[in-house]
Parts: sequence; structure tokens; C-alpha cells
Amino acid sequence: MRTREEAIEYGLSFPYVYLDTPFKDTNWKLVRFKGNNKAFLWTYEKDGYVNLNVKVDPMKAWVLRDMYESVIPGYHQNKEHWNTIILDGSIPDEEIKNMIAESYDLISDSPAKRIYEAVKKIPKGRVATYQQVAALAGNEKMSRAVGNALHKNPDPDNIPCFRVVNAKGELAKGFAFGGLDSQASLLEAEGIEVIDGKVDLLRYQWNVKKI
Repeated sequence: MRTREEAIEYGLSFPYVYLDTPFKDTNWKLVRFKGNNKAFLWTYEKDGYVNLNVKVDPMKAWVLRDMYESVIPGYHQNKEHWNTIILDGSIPDEEIKNMIAESYDLISDSPAKRIYEAVKKIPKGRVATYQQVAALAGNEKMSRAVGNALHKNPDPDNIPCFRVVNAKGELAKGFAFGGLDSQASLLEAEGIEVIDGKVDLLRYQWNVKKI
């Protein structure tokens, strides 16, 4: 990997990300995670080379710097948590990709990301409650956060938020992607019976322990 284009293309291959040029100096191009707008990949040219800034586990930062002369403390960033990768051809592509991927994982570890990943696990033909999704995302008390995150679902084609109902099996009156009728239609298309805006949880709730 030697070019900015290659690095950005790889950065944009991760879910829920976007390219940003936030500074007056257009030399800087960043790839950010949509869930919290934090950048996990900074790209810029310096001293004749394309440089990448990536977040790193402090326990690994010095190891990588010792392994590769072209991995140095993060330029213009916290030296403990960020490394700069100089794309001079001396570092294997897979190692660069691993460092970018780890930066993405560190930046994107947000409640919203965990919620989306939990919802993606709900099987076709089953529903889960907000509290159930919250528990799968690491905190059963953040049911309200589940509702907020699903209302902003960045990828409804792959994150089936229509499979989430309240503790009584009721559909969301404010379903963001077409309203209650749309949510009912999507559930019915999967064989789930909806009566008066409600699903029978005894019949259709996802039993995680059996999965």
C-alpha cells in the first residue's frame, strides 16, 4: 500500500463510515465512523510520503514502532494512543490493513454500534424487545438508547430494526421507516402475525438461549 487512494478505499470498506475533509488544509482527508463522528483514519502527505494516523492500543503502540521504522508516534496526536504509518513500501499491506482495522474497532466501540450488531442477530421470523436488545448490547438499562439508535438506523436494509418491539409486543407508532403500517407489513412478510399493532411474544419472541 503506497497511495492515499488505497488507504481511503480500505477505510471506506468498513460499515457506517464516511470520508471527511474538515480542515482548510485539503491535504488532510479523514475517514470517520457515523455512530460518533470520530475519525479512525487520518491521511495526509508529509516529507514526500503519504502518512496515516491510526488509533492503537497503548500496549501495542511501542511494539509496532519497534517492529517497523516507518511506524512512529502519532503526528499532531496523542503519542500514547496514536501511531503514524509512513507509506514508504516497507510495511506489508496486511499489516497496514490490520492497523487500520484495529483503529476502526477502537473508535467505533460505541453503544450505537453494539445495538446495531445486536439487532442484526435477530433471526428472520422473530422479534426482540428493546430491553432484550439493550442486554445483548451490554446494558439492559439502555432501552431508550436502543429506540434512539434504531430511529437513526444508518443501514435499514441490513439492520432489521422492524424486528424490535416493546415489552408488550407493540409495534413502534413512530417507526422511522414508513410508520407502524410499514413495520407491520415487514413483519407479516416474515410470517409474523400482527393484530391491532401488536405481536404475540409467546409465539414470536427470539429465545436467545436456543440460538
